[in-house]
Amino acid sequence: MRKEKVIQFGEGGFLRGFVDWMLQIANEKADFNGSVVVVQPIKNGMCDMLSAQGCVYTHLCRGVEGVDQKKIDVISRCVKPYDDFDSYMALAQNPDFRFIVSNTTEAGIAFNPEDKFTDKPASGFPGKLTQLLYKRYELGLGGFVFLPCELIENNGGELKKCILQYAELWGLGEGFSAWIENENIFTNTLVDRINTGYPREEKIDVGFDDKMVNTSEYFHLWVIDGYEGLFSELPFDKCGLNVILTRELKKYRTIKVRILNGSHTSMIPYALLRGVETVGDCLADETMSAHLKACQEEIVASLDMDRQETEEYARAVMVRFANPYIRHMCQSIALNSVSKFKVRVLPSILEYEKKYGKAPKTLLFSFGKLIEFYKKGTPNDDPTATEKMQKGTVREILADVSLWGEDLTRFASEVEGYANS
Repeated sequence: MRKEKVIQFGEGGFLRGFVDWMLQIANEKADFNGSVVVVQPIKNGMCDMLSAQGCVYTHLCRGVEGVDQKKIDVISRCVKPYDDFDSYMALAQNPDFRFIVSNTTEAGIAFNPEDKFTDKPASGFPGKLTQLLYKRYELGLGGFVFLPCELIENNGGELKKCILQYAELWGLGEGFSAWIENENIFTNTLVDRINTGYPREEKIDVGFDDKMVNTSEYFHLWVIDGYEGLFSELPFDKCGLNVILTRELKKYRTIKVRILNGSHTSMIPYALLRGVETVGDCLADETMSAHLKACQEEIVASLDMDRQETEEYARAVMVRFANPYIRHMCQSIALNSVSKFKVRVLPSILEYEKKYGKAPKTLLFSFGKLIEFYKKGTPNDDPTATEKMQKGTVREILADVSLWGEDLTRFASEVEGYANS
């Protein structure tokens, strides 16, 4: 009989196809011997459907590598705080619980001053968590290790900050705040896996009527800024899983944002101008594929990091983009392209220029195509940014510090040529 060791806030496809999939493997290949209790963080969710089939479901990893089907039975039960608040609070009584994982979207880790301690439950995730933690504290039990998967920077630190704000708002005392600080570990993490969820347009025979079938790509990466003994408790290192324990989380975030996200952003406006619909189509298009590879070469060259590591990640990105099971529409990726370009691509241009004394030709070409797309294509962005991009000359756009954070007119002659080609 496995012990319940993990409380999981969220029953969606990502956690079931990432964390639960990993914990299943840790049970099968190592000595984790643990199960997960899922907490439904919002009033309406999928826990009833999951519970109806004994919390067992099928996960399929699919890609150019093939298809790998795995039965997932790591979840022991579901708890719904809005329906049974007492059962939720009773989780605090089990000393075997060690880990809390979550994926409540980027907006989930937020402080709501309207929440009250007497609410059953508090509206937001950190508020609900504070209620549970205070019960744990009152019982004199130890704290938890937090492994948040929300896609925000410093996710563990932000979660801890919200909890301490609730402790102050609700007057829970200095002793409780000290317990939060000293008895709990809030790790910062980075997650990377494209989870494609339930295959609604496909008929897949998995051996039973599985309404919770989940699908993802093969690639997975979990980078955790955690304590030295984490793998002794979560034996991911014994299972061949791509989980990295590091004190250099920022490095891995930079690699992901620059290479994966930067590749998307440097490619998409040009692809849409050429009438290419999906990322997969870009890989099949000779011109777009060559453009993407050239962008990646310049991005990798701009990074002051281990070249082998960044090149391996770039190769993995190309395999992921070519996944025939993922239809990733270029138009949807194009949302808010100006701010995305500033964060994901511009740093590569500036660091390449600093490193080599010249601007990267292909990334500047992408800059030109970004401007051309806003003038001739179908952008979907903040109205102010869109107006500036549509009405300004190339030189005026590059000079606009509000768009890029600095004056970029030194690139004007090259970008003008690309934007009008």
